[in-house]
Amino acid sequence: MARFDEVKATFWGEGLYGVQPPLTDQAVQDAEVQLGVRLPSSLLELLRGQNGGVVAARWDAFPTDTPTSWSEGHVPLDMIMGIGRHNGQSSLLDTGYLVEEWGLPSPLVLLSGDGHCWIALDYRVCGWQGEPSVTWFDTDMNSELALAADFRAFVEGLTSAEGFGVDGSDGDLPAH
Repeated sequence: MARFDEVKATFWGEGLYGVQPPLTDQAVQDAEVQLGVRLPSSLLELLRGQNGGVVAARWDAFPTDTPTSWSEGHVPLDMIMGIGRHNGQSSLLDTGYLVEEWGLPSPLVLLSGDGHCWIALDYRVCGWQGEPSVTWFDTDMNSELALAADFRAFVEGLTSAEGFGVDGSDGDLPAH
């Protein structure tokens, strides 16, 4: 398991897809008001380095002990949404609409996903001011899987999808 600072230094992948303008304190305050939660400091640390985008291949999977519709042993993390409204790209600010659209529980802040599956900060137990856990939601299967107690532990548990098979899908279950 990698330390947070090690992952942070090499977290972001190549390209500008999903990247929002540089994060400001005002943007964080506005987002927290709009989302109705306090965002984890470890997430904000990552987003201050780059405000969303593609995750480096070294950190694009989170191992699971429970099979999911994605694979036998992991869930994917190909990107993390940033905070902002740039060029119509998805953002953490779209959470309210997306939670309603996909019938997800609340309160959540969606970090990554395609509608069928999401990785989210889960505030249901800790409340809006607490430290949220990280949960995988599969809307097609109407299931969820707790991934990590908090965002820092989630980041420290990330690994490469390559370790799970040629395409990262473990080869046993269909990928979305």
